[in-house]
Amino acid sequence: MTQFMYLTKRNLLLYFRDRGAVFFSMLSMLIIIALMLFFLGDMHVDGITDMLEKLPNRDTAADKTNAELFMTAWTLAGIIPINAAMVALAALSPLIKDRATGKAGAICTSPVSRFTITMSYITAACLASVMICTVTLTISEIYLCRKGLPAFTLSEHVQLFGMILANSFTYSAIMYLCAAFVSSEGAWSGLGTVIGTMIGFLGGIYLPVGNLSDGLAGFLSCTPVIYGTVMFRSVMTNHITDTIFADTPAQMLEKTKSIMGIDYSAFGSSISVQSCVMIVVGFGLVFTLIGACATVLKQQKDR
Repeated sequence: MTQFMYLTKRNLLLYFRDRGAVFFSMLSMLIIIALMLFFLGDMHVDGITDMLEKLPNRDTAADKTNAELFMTAWTLAGIIPINAAMVALAALSPLIKDRATGKAGAICTSPVSRFTITMSYITAACLASVMICTVTLTISEIYLCRKGLPAFTLSEHVQLFGMILANSFTYSAIMYLCAAFVSSEGAWSGLGTVIGTMIGFLGGIYLPVGNLSDGLAGFLSCTPVIYGTVMFRSVMTNHITDTIFADTPAQMLEKTKSIMGIDYSAFGSSISVQSCVMIVVGFGLVFTLIGACATVLKQQKDR
């Protein structure tokens, strides 16, 4: 246990000392905010406002204000799981540097089990991800409250923190598996660029799930990304959706939640928030085992 804690602390400190890695791990978040602020956000706000205008006795100005708040909460809910992925990827850069500098070989020849070494890298990435995501959630809630959204309840805070833990663990395991096949810092940086570009689409950030083709939507159902964003959106947009769609037909609320990826169905079944959490954690356990096996096989091959 002492060896595990020492290695985990070492890997965590190496990540936070690299200010460039910390900044670039949050670059995807900044890009998404810019896109929603200048391009995509207005399109979705106008769509919701136009839909509500068709109903009698609506306050258009209030509807637009609420729609803007809804899109803000919806966007921030998608950013948190994306941060979990990108921070986990950046926090595993010490593993790549260890390989590039030859330190990995020295660590593996020390009297420490390979499983302990593997888990120290994954745990350090997970802890870094939890820290950054918790800060992101705190800033997001403060911003939403200043915009007029009620503060989350204690129960909702517990749910959101549990979701952060689930996402951080799973993405740390997935990124570790990716790192098992990368030996150079250049290749790892290139992989980070690809993942950062794709993850916004996989999470239904740039385009809502309801606007995707059946084939692409089916593909997303096979990844943990969409389940991670769905769980956050379900909690973080709950209050504002009740406000916007008060005194509207139930079908309108259901359709909007389905299109925007707040309520999600996969393989013919509706997926609850609890199911999303279990699915994400299940992905994490599977990738942890695969990553440990891949590490052993790679070390045997390198001998």
